[in-house]
Amino acid sequence: MNNPPVNNPALIELQGIRKRYGGGDSPSIEVLKGVSLRIHAGEFVAIVGASGSGKSTLMNILGCLDRPSAGSYRFAGHDVAALGHDELAWLRREAFGFVFQGYHLIPSASARENVEMPAIYAGTPAPQRAARTQALLERLGLGQRTANRPHQLSGGQQQRVSIARALVNGGHIILADEPTGALDSHSGAQVMALLDELAAEGHVIILITHDRQVAERAERIIEIHDGEIISDRPRRALAAPLARTQLPGTELSTIELARRLSGDHAVPSGAWLGELREAWRGAWRVMWSNRLRTALTLLGIVIGVASVVVMLAVGEGSKRQVMAQMGAFGSNIIYLSGYAPNPRAPQGVVSLDDVAAIATLPQVKKAMPVNGAELTVRYANLDMQAYVGGNNTDFPRILNWPVVQGSYFTAQDEARAATVAVIGDRVRRTLFGAADPIGRYLLIENVPFQVVGVLAAKGASSGDKDADNRIAIPYSAASIRLFGKAEPEYVIIAAAEGGQVQRAGAAIEQLMLQLHRGQHDFELTNNAAMIEAEARTQNTLSLMLGAIAAISLLVGGIGVMNVMLMTVRERTREIGIRVAVGARQRDILRQFLTEASLLSLVGGVTGVILALGVGIGLHLAGVTVAFTAAAAVGAFACALLTGLVFGFMPARQAARLDPVAALASQ
Repeated sequence: MNNPPVNNPALIELQGIRKRYGGGDSPSIEVLKGVSLRIHAGEFVAIVGASGSGKSTLMNILGCLDRPSAGSYRFAGHDVAALGHDELAWLRREAFGFVFQGYHLIPSASARENVEMPAIYAGTPAPQRAARTQALLERLGLGQRTANRPHQLSGGQQQRVSIARALVNGGHIILADEPTGALDSHSGAQVMALLDELAAEGHVIILITHDRQVAERAERIIEIHDGEIISDRPRRALAAPLARTQLPGTELSTIELARRLSGDHAVPSGAWLGELREAWRGAWRVMWSNRLRTALTLLGIVIGVASVVVMLAVGEGSKRQVMAQMGAFGSNIIYLSGYAPNPRAPQGVVSLDDVAAIATLPQVKKAMPVNGAELTVRYANLDMQAYVGGNNTDFPRILNWPVVQGSYFTAQDEARAATVAVIGDRVRRTLFGAADPIGRYLLIENVPFQVVGVLAAKGASSGDKDADNRIAIPYSAASIRLFGKAEPEYVIIAAAEGGQVQRAGAAIEQLMLQLHRGQHDFELTNNAAMIEAEARTQNTLSLMLGAIAAISLLVGGIGVMNVMLMTVRERTREIGIRVAVGARQRDILRQFLTEASLLSLVGGVTGVILALGVGIGLHLAGVTVAFTAAAAVGAFACALLTGLVFGFMPARQAARLDPVAALASQ
């Protein structure tokens, strides 16, 4: 037996350790009954006992996977009961290395990835981690098997992978629980030879076994029976110490371990990137290995995201269409007309001088007098009622109303009061049908006017009269030949800026009060308020459509939660393995949140792509759709948030699993 140095205190010291299970409504069972034990650095100890004697429970307590019900456990002089979750994880990661009878390798990970796992949680840089892993696997005869998964390895090879994993962070203390129990005699002999070599290098080996022949390889044998140590005897030293090998791992003194345990247990800066990459890689591997279930889960998220994006696109398209139609009637237009201040007062008159004065305001772009009325219009044997308005040549620009056939009348036509007319689309259809109206004459109140142009179709705005039932003629011709008055019926004013309609209206009102000596015998109206109200209505409709579609996202989120709960149940042993090799609770939480996020991420991207495809189909079918980046990003963000929210509970449940129970699960 190695004699511990006088100045190096016990590495592990147990005093009166008891472990009970049950209690409350169920009977209490005491598995360990006051175990006291001291293990020094450099010892090779075998804890031997029959099945059910408590040796595995003792190993779980020694490896900080479980806590005793009573008693004291001091590691390198530190009371383990006073250590927090992160400090215990540090011990499992930096001080201990577990070698289990069932190997406890993650089935979906390669040999290299299984070995690297403790180093990832320790924050070891990727190049150093890869080099150390490769060296270990080559030394253990697995250099050509690094990419193999556990099911592609024999039992002996899997156990050697677990030994490499135990050593990747140094493995000062190797806890081997029945390491040869599942192996044939040849593989078992190879594993024990490796443990002998590790002991010769200075690693503390704690071997848990029921096989006394295996226990005889140790330098100290502790026998346990019914939860009590019944013997603790040293075996004579090996006749010839084993030659020192080049296996990675350094011998640390108890004092050094105590110093490290007292220090900062935070992983190195930037280590989270490696952990995140590992989490993403593991998440993708899990999704790919369960493709059908993943696809069914994604279906809810995909439909939800696509529905939200398409509904908002349809709503936005409808809004833009309505706003364009309303904007065609002039969103920056102000109408000025005479007004009677009270029922007994005469209606005010807006003069051409008023119009000229208004046109000089900086807030005004154009001011056009209109002299018009509903009149009878006739062509051949057809007649109809149409609004005939005398305007100037600014009509197409102010009202954004182009001529689609022929041309508008000119300034010369206005100057000589020419009897020419530009007709609306409805007038053209009613009087001329499919015939070309240009150059033909129609009668307006028995006055012949030659058609020189046809206005673009506009339709009606929010229940108003059809705007296309209109005829535009020169203002001078209307005043002289039809109405016999020079004063306009009303004035159409274009504000200098579309967003300054209210400011322009205030300036016009102030000027008119000055011109009319304080008499408010005029009225100003505009379409801006109506357009704003319509826009608010359309926005509300779009949001309502989006909210209805968002229910699909909620359903998708519930699907994510169900799948993650199932995943946690299926991978309980994997969680126990990760905890045993040093994962903290936040590492487990990150792993499962990453998987939920990846599900939502893939579903969100697929949903946006599907929405674009559906939008193209709707557009080809004649439906107006308008996709916006905000809608797509918003729906995608909601999908991601849904995955995080609904994935948090299963992830937290996974992080809080008892490691011993997790490792024992099937």
